[in-house]
Amino acid sequence: MARPRKFDEERAVDAALEAFWTAGYEATSTQDLCEATGLGRSSIYNAFKSKHDLFRRALLRYMECKTENVEVILGGEPPVRDKLRTLLDVVVEEEGLYAEDGRGCLVVNSCIELAARDADVARVLERDYQRRFELLKAAIESGQRDGDIDRAKDAGALAHFVIAAIGGLRVSARAGVGRDALEGIVRTTLDAI
Repeated sequence: MARPRKFDEERAVDAALEAFWTAGYEATSTQDLCEATGLGRSSIYNAFKSKHDLFRRALLRYMECKTENVEVILGGEPPVRDKLRTLLDVVVEEEGLYAEDGRGCLVVNSCIELAARDADVARVLERDYQRRFELLKAAIESGQRDGDIDRAKDAGALAHFVIAAIGGLRVSARAGVGRDALEGIVRTTLDAI
């Protein structure tokens, strides 16, 4: 008979998320995970099977939180252009906070570090991208119906563009681009929409 777990699995995932977010997947050792979660190696491997499985769970948790924030922002009252500005402004604010600790966005970091060589992580990232794309496309189509966004523009292309702008903001911030420049990117993005 298996012994019952004596720890909160969700809290362990959250602690691992912080460790992976701080150092990245490759640089986070099993010992780092033990220290972050307060668990022994056997508890980690019994509960999560592998470092990769724990990383996947942590990444999914992070993406769920971020995508819920996008849903909340886009779910407000029109005009859609104001919602998009809010979404982009939130990214600039987050990046200002991330600059202090150097972590950046875990999704962007994972795309850069793992997507090209880890098919499982690439699939998780693709599903997350598709979910955000659908949310943005629906919001943009709503804005087009309301006359807030030019109906002649392709809603899908605009949704991809906004996602690319968000990724670009995040990477630019990691490269040391200042707040004024990031806000300029936000203005330019909105002008293009």
